[in-house]
Amino acid sequence: MKISANKTGFLLAAPASGSGKTTLTLALLRALAQRGIAVQPFKCGPDYLDTWLHSIAASSGGNNYTSINLDTWMASKKHAQELFSRYSAGADASIVEGVMGLFDGAERSEGSSAEVAKLLNLPVIMVVDAKSMAYSAAPLLYGFRTFDPDLNLAGVIFNRVNTPSHYRYLEMAARDAGVEPLGYVPRSDTMTIKERHLGLNISSEYDYDGMITAMAEHVEKTVNIERLLELSRIEIPCSPGVRFHPSASSKVIAVARDEAFNFFYQENLDVLSEYGKIVFFSPMDDTKLPEADLLYLAGGYPELMAEKLSCNSAMLGCIAAYCRNGGLAYAECGGMMYLGNSITLKDGSVYPMCGVLDLDTTMQDVKMTLGYRNVSLNGGYAGELRGHEFHYSQLKRAGSLQNIASITNSRNEETGSALYRQNNTFASYVHLYWGERRDFPQFLLDAKL
Repeated sequence: MKISANKTGFLLAAPASGSGKTTLTLALLRALAQRGIAVQPFKCGPDYLDTWLHSIAASSGGNNYTSINLDTWMASKKHAQELFSRYSAGADASIVEGVMGLFDGAERSEGSSAEVAKLLNLPVIMVVDAKSMAYSAAPLLYGFRTFDPDLNLAGVIFNRVNTPSHYRYLEMAARDAGVEPLGYVPRSDTMTIKERHLGLNISSEYDYDGMITAMAEHVEKTVNIERLLELSRIEIPCSPGVRFHPSASSKVIAVARDEAFNFFYQENLDVLSEYGKIVFFSPMDDTKLPEADLLYLAGGYPELMAEKLSCNSAMLGCIAAYCRNGGLAYAECGGMMYLGNSITLKDGSVYPMCGVLDLDTTMQDVKMTLGYRNVSLNGGYAGELRGHEFHYSQLKRAGSLQNIASITNSRNEETGSALYRQNNTFASYVHLYWGERRDFPQFLLDAKL
């Protein structure tokens, strides 16, 4: 197997969520990109929003790099290795942002950042929130370094450290624990990302590019980036893997993409490209639906854009007519909400939607639904699909919709989730990953009545 040498790569991890992995990842991506280093971002787990920001951070000086999800629960380890090799091949450096705590997985450490780091032979750089900590960082780091002897914990960056004297205590602690200290990040509003109820707010009104540049400038003052690069030299196997080839078919796949609908896995889009030409459109701003053989409405923030979506009666009418006339449509989470009768917001206001599916969703009395999902279709598709469910909205009312799947969580427990079918419209709260199950779009096309 061929090897690509002279590459840099590492995985940023933390003891727990909220330690500052995302902001530090964004800062390092932009800092390297501004130095003329071609840097490829990745994200452990099923997150859409971090990858969206990664792509902005890594794209500087004319280079454009799309962040890729590496999830060893939704897909095989071989698939994650192939993705990492393929996307890292054209870059000088690869940065993988971990998920949750270093060893947190779907079941114990299954699917965790630690599993991905070992799978890809990546050194781990810990991000430790040290705002209320000094020498106690030593046993913390020692435990993470020695818990799994197959893991290479190469360095640590301390977050929310205000003074050089505070850092000196932390530096001694790290060295005594056998982990190299690589600097610290002072507390600053610069390192804050505007948030929403589902995470980050994807809004054209917010200057994410300027925010990320400010993060990079802040971090470069106190983090030893040169030493970080020295510590993270890696060799990447050049795996032939799976290459996607845009289809020569005349089929058109209309994909909703705007501030309301923006939760995509890049591999899902690449797979769709093998079945036809992708045409993006905006349910918020456009008044006409492209002529299409398949309509894909992904998740996003329809509840934040409910008024604008509801006021675009021309698009609501086009999508309703398309579905009622037998058009093939696949909708996930926010896309399903949009195809329903209405969305009720927290304040009780109700906004009519497409009315294709006999259901209503609400943001009142919300509770978080979160977790991996196994999806077994009731006939017509061999094998199991995997995905992820994450939403606060709930079904307020559902009519007699047909559920065509059995859906369980990572422990094979029933979840109460459904994959609805009404004529040629398929919809679910589950976000499926079909980057490895490349025949799923063909199932949809074949299932059309």
